[in-house]
Amino acid sequence: MTSNFLNETKALACVHCGLCLSSCPTYLETGNENDSPRGRIYLMRAIQAGKLGLDARPVDHIDLCLGCRACETACPSGVQYGSLLEETREYIEKNHRRSIYQRVLRRWVIEKIFPFPWRMRIALFPVRLIRFLRLEKLLPKPAREIMGLVPSKISGTRLEFKRAAKGEIKGDVGFIEGCVMQVMFGDTNNSSANLLQRDGWNVVTPKDQGCCGALYAHSGQMEKARDCARKNIAAFEGMPLKAIIINAAGCGSTLVEYGHLLKDDPDWVDRAEEFSAKVKDLVTWLDESNISSVNSSEKVTYHDACHLCHAQGISLKPRQLVKARAGDNFIELDESDLCCGSAGSYNLTEPSMAKKLQSRKVRNIIESSANVVVTTNPGCLLQIQEGLEKEKASHIRAVHIADYLKD
Repeated sequence: MTSNFLNETKALACVHCGLCLSSCPTYLETGNENDSPRGRIYLMRAIQAGKLGLDARPVDHIDLCLGCRACETACPSGVQYGSLLEETREYIEKNHRRSIYQRVLRRWVIEKIFPFPWRMRIALFPVRLIRFLRLEKLLPKPAREIMGLVPSKISGTRLEFKRAAKGEIKGDVGFIEGCVMQVMFGDTNNSSANLLQRDGWNVVTPKDQGCCGALYAHSGQMEKARDCARKNIAAFEGMPLKAIIINAAGCGSTLVEYGHLLKDDPDWVDRAEEFSAKVKDLVTWLDESNISSVNSSEKVTYHDACHLCHAQGISLKPRQLVKARAGDNFIELDESDLCCGSAGSYNLTEPSMAKKLQSRKVRNIIESSANVVVTTNPGCLLQIQEGLEKEKASHIRAVHIADYLKD
């Protein structure tokens, strides 16, 4: 029996040339065509045609995809792989019954906690208590590994509704606090706002904004992602904003695609496109001339967050900003744009592959001889920090670009 979940025209754009293979993190690790972009497109089309059922093996290969979209950067045919992946995952979530472990992990731990900051704060309380009492060694290994992804310092302060620009005022920009960012990286949000203020922008942070919807979209829960989009559009509408700033690349890649997400909703599609047109990653909005160089011998490198580099096509501007501060101490990172294994909640749902990619990334960082690695996404930051700790590379700091650029 055939299904019609997949846009066949988009799927047929793939000519199976194989130029994506060297850019696909999972294929590089497994060497299995089913774990490559073109192989997964074969699987998607076979499922749609009824040639493959939704048993464990095809679904496992789809689940193993990071959604990093490096294949889109490499593809000469312009295959919209990210869209195909979302369509397939939505169909899988509606028609495939997962194991109890996967249902609990995806539906409760991830979808019922991460998008809700107040729930995340409650969930993190036992982590703080266990660390305070130094009881980590008593936990089973999976629990210790999950705890390892939580930063040692959690700064959960929220931004006030409006912060005034410093110096000559250029106008107002909106700011998206994010879910993980506002709970674990409040200091980074503060650094981001300070940089914007320094550049002459009033920073407006509506309190009724919510999750961007990325976690839902990545797992195939598209209707929940659309609900998130509507809430955020409504929160920022009616304000004279020059831009809406986001400092988390994973969130940004979803925010800029609200028009696509709500394309079938006539009441929201125009509003979604207007919203997305204003969304800008922090690095694209900062004035490089206001970045002062630092007098330090520290070697600095940069890791490309997948959803900034591949999904949004932004790789040059963050390097320019880092170089403005590091000067001649900047070092290019080998395989900088290869996924670190975080990929939203991937390091929880696919821990084995995530560890392999984490190890590969950290090995490249160590071999670069850098003392500092800068990135633009909280998931990457947590993944790299944990990897450096595992390798006992305490001489290397992983920092968000906003914290690195602050005076």
